[in-house]
Amino acid sequence: SHLRSNGFEQWLMAGALADLVDGANDLLYQLSDGGYSLNSDDSGSFSIVDHRNADEVRPISTLSGGETFQSALALALSLAETLAAQGNAKLDAVIIDEGFGSLDTDESLDIAGSVLENLTDGGLMVGVITHVKELAARAAVRYEVVREPTGARVRPVS
Repeated sequence: SHLRSNGFEQWLMAGALADLVDGANDLLYQLSDGGYSLNSDDSGSFSIVDHRNADEVRPISTLSGGETFQSALALALSLAETLAAQGNAKLDAVIIDEGFGSLDTDESLDIAGSVLENLTDGGLMVGVITHVKELAARAAVRYEVVREPTGARVRPVS
C-alpha cells in the first residue's frame, strides 16, 4: 500500500509527524510539569494524554488556553529543531511572539519562563515579544517599544 499513488506520501508524512510529536513531548512534559503529552494518528490529528487523570486520551480541543499555548510552543520548537537538523544547520535563535498571557496560573508562567531560560543555557538565543511584565522582567536583555506622538521607538531597558 505504500507504493500506491498517495501511499508513500502518507507514510512519509506520518513518520515526520511522529518525529515532530516525539520532540515536542520532551518539552511539553517540562512545560506542563509532567501533566501532558501529545499523540497523533494516521490522519494527522492530535490528541492529548492527560497524565494527571490516569493517562486519559482526550481531544486537544479540551485544553485550556494556557495548555494549548504550551502544546503549540512545544510543537513549534520541535519543528524548528527538526527543520534546522534536516538542513544540516544549528538552530541559533527563535522568536516567540506573545501567547504568554493565556497561561492560566503564575506557576505555568514560571515554568514557561524557566524552560525558555534553559533553552538559552544551551546556547539558543530566545527572543520573546510579550506584554506580560513578569516574564519580561526575567530577560537578561530587554527592549521596550514606547509610543510617542510622532510614532513608536525602541529603547533598551536596564
